[in-house]
Amino acid sequence: HWVWGMKKIKITQVRSVIDRPERQKKTMSALGLNKLNATVELEATPQILGMVRKVNHLVSVEETK
Repeated sequence: HWVWGMKKIKITQVRSVIDRPERQKKTMSALGLNKLNATVELEATPQILGMVRKVNHLVSVEETK
């Protein structure tokens, strides 16, 4: 559920998942990223941040309000 003041982050896929381990591909699709330059805006929960940390070499992250 939505918590007041929860930060949002904008995650953009900047590198391809071709030749990446299956686990990283699954993490990317779990984040909702399935093609190059796709962008999703998600709440910065510990779970999401952990997933981003696992694929941080494939994405760029910026904070939004």
